[in-house]
Amino acid sequence: MGSMEITEVRTWVIFYLISFVVLLAATFITTQSGSQLWISLTLIIVVVGVNFYLLFSELKRHQARKAFIHRMSQFEETETDVETGYLW
Repeated sequence: MGSMEITEVRTWVIFYLISFVVLLAATFITTQSGSQLWISLTLIIVVVGVNFYLLFSELKRHQARKAFIHRMSQFEETETDVETGYLW
């Protein structure tokens, strides 16, 4: 239940590699010319913002899946109780 599928891991690795390359480019732009500081700052803000957005959406998806599994397990328990004839 707690493990990721291999395709999800590959997606995250590729995403973070691209993010790392963008941050390296922003650092390179900053060190080469001080006049283009706003470009590197914009790149950093975009990368960090996208990372936070994806992290929070992944946490929401995990919580929704956990709630769904909990509801299904309660549904199966009540269904089993009805089949056995017990009223609890």
